[in-house]
Amino acid sequence: MRQSVFVTGATNGTGFAIASRFAKEGYDVFIGSRTEENACVAAKQISDAYGVFAKGYGMKVYDEADVIRIFDDIRGMGYKLNTLVLNAANLGIRQQFFDVSMEEFMDVIHTNMGWNFMLSRQAAIQMKENGGGAIVFINSNTAYRAIPDRIAYSASKSGALGMMRAMALDLGRYNIRVNAVLPGMIKTERWLTNYNDCRNAPSNYTPLGDIAEFEDIADAAWYLGSAQSRNVTGTELVVDGGNMIQLYPIIPEEREHMSFCDKGSETDNGATGKSSSRS
Repeated sequence: MRQSVFVTGATNGTGFAIASRFAKEGYDVFIGSRTEENACVAAKQISDAYGVFAKGYGMKVYDEADVIRIFDDIRGMGYKLNTLVLNAANLGIRQQFFDVSMEEFMDVIHTNMGWNFMLSRQAAIQMKENGGGAIVFINSNTAYRAIPDRIAYSASKSGALGMMRAMALDLGRYNIRVNAVLPGMIKTERWLTNYNDCRNAPSNYTPLGDIAEFEDIADAAWYLGSAQSRNVTGTELVVDGGNMIQLYPIIPEEREHMSFCDKGSETDNGATGKSSSRS
């Protein structure tokens, strides 16, 4: 049986790029999504593109019985998972401190911490039988650098880093490595459409003059999830163009004086998703 990877939130964007990266290396791929139809479509696209076996699963958030069902199905097909990449997240956008309900707050914590623990435990059971494996958290540099109106998200990402380190300690004896990728700003659909004014956020101004493409995160996940990092565990790989090393971003003077509309039109490069800051 070939090596296999399970990637959550993998129907598009970063997750799909991660699943594709592993498929390119010959891994069979399992894709998780809140919508089974989308997961199956993505799995077929990957199978057709790379000639690997791929299967999609609809997933119920924070439901341990559903997690067990999925991993039992993987085992039933003769697999014992080699790599788990935890990409899915509740973004908790616009959760204002004085207004957010406890239900909304805890939904973020349950998804980004509790659900990932459930998935990790079931994956680790198979990896232990396999003699080893790798678990990769797709975290965020907001675990260290808080942003406005995202208190539950920042808290959950900080907590997930603590969980990652504890898992690395507990699972190391079984040759199961646990690490995290910390992306900064990524050229997602939200970035392209300037949702929540993210195109104008200071984190766009990095020392490298650019922010991450999906493939940048996928390459980092591949490194931590494959044998290339066989002696690496409990660590964080930051992929943010150097954003976290800054005390404050250096914003070009001409951009500081541009109007909101001018900023949007200058950086809107359509489907290419390329930042104009390098040109």
